[in-house]
Amino acid sequence: ARTGIITTDHGQIKTPLEVAQNRDKEEKKVADWTYQIIDQSGKERKGNIVAESEAEAKNKLKMDGNMVISLTKATALTKEISFSVGGKVKPRDLSVFCRQFTSMVNAGVTILDTLDMLSDQTENKVMAKAIRGVHAEIQKGETLSDGLKKYPNVFPDIMVSMVAAGEASGKIDVAFDRMSAHFEKSAKLNGMIKKAAVYPIIVVIVAIAVVIVMLVKVIPSYSEMFNDLGTELPGITKAVVAMSDFVTGYWYIVIAVIVAIVIAIKLYKQTDSGQMFFGNLARKLPVFGKLNIKTAASNYARTLSTLVYSGLPMIEALGITADTMKNALYKKALKNAREEVSKGVPLSEPITACGLFPPMVSHMTKIGEETGDLEGMLTRLADYYDEEVELATQTVMAAIEPMIILVLALIVGVLVAAVMAPMLSMYQAMDSL
Repeated sequence: ARTGIITTDHGQIKTPLEVAQNRDKEEKKVADWTYQIIDQSGKERKGNIVAESEAEAKNKLKMDGNMVISLTKATALTKEISFSVGGKVKPRDLSVFCRQFTSMVNAGVTILDTLDMLSDQTENKVMAKAIRGVHAEIQKGETLSDGLKKYPNVFPDIMVSMVAAGEASGKIDVAFDRMSAHFEKSAKLNGMIKKAAVYPIIVVIVAIAVVIVMLVKVIPSYSEMFNDLGTELPGITKAVVAMSDFVTGYWYIVIAVIVAIVIAIKLYKQTDSGQMFFGNLARKLPVFGKLNIKTAASNYARTLSTLVYSGLPMIEALGITADTMKNALYKKALKNAREEVSKGVPLSEPITACGLFPPMVSHMTKIGEETGDLEGMLTRLADYYDEEVELATQTVMAAIEPMIILVLALIVGVLVAAVMAPMLSMYQAMDSL
């Protein structure tokens, strides 16, 4: 059995005014009903429905040809929970969905049956629920792209636009095939970047844990012995002991300061100036800077080439591409490029003027405009920078591993020196006697 929520009438043709009135009416409904039905295919289904009365809930369910087995008012235990366990929808999930959709449609399966099967076999609960929602929208007479548009947290704008273009040209399978390749490469790109970031993050966590254990457990156990020595402690030992005393005595202040700093950084990142600051910082980081620049170039070329291939107008394609950029600097640059293109300026000019992309990006964009094959040039550009990102990731990993080991060795070395220095001083004093 699977769950579903029905919130609007099915199978009815309405004027825009009636649709608006119906939407206002639906927003006022607060009664939830738990149902158990047998649908037209003979499958048993369970779920929740919003309606003002039991009679209205039954009518809604029967409109799709369902046989109502039971209908009761939802309680706190039976009401459908709004969150899902499946987690966030990732590019890999979208790639698998598009690939399977293409295979089924090419095999002659109808879109409704395809969505029905995919909703059953999709492991991600969030995506499965969205697919069922799209299935319900199509049953009401909506197009597939309109159904996808109602779930922006699952299906991105680029996918909606590609599907709409596929519907207009009658090549919806080609659109999904193209999107499958696009999301597959996005997933690969994200995977390489995460791979480069995982190792340093783990080592930093281990380093912090080692420092905390040393300051909280090891150093205090030696403090009494240091006091009994009756000799002047070395400066490094005094500093480490003072730090240990502060951490053990005022740990709550340390935690409060760390939490305050984290919250302040998050709030600052939400501001325009904060987004620009961190966007610029990401480009200038000693090791990761080049990787971030090449990743942005790959994302720009891949997304724009996919949208141009679908026949989307350049202005709209640039707007969607800008929204996919994670770095605020590139997002702003592409939105500015969209405004320039709307005035008749070639795309290569604002891409060059922003100074954010590598020279090859502007050159290839210009060649594509001059030859009339912008989509082909952008595709080749994306393939090139995909390889560059992979090489840059390997370079980053090769450079950062010894650096992190050295930093970790330095931290541990300072702590060990602070412990051993008084002992060495004591042994030297004994030898001199």
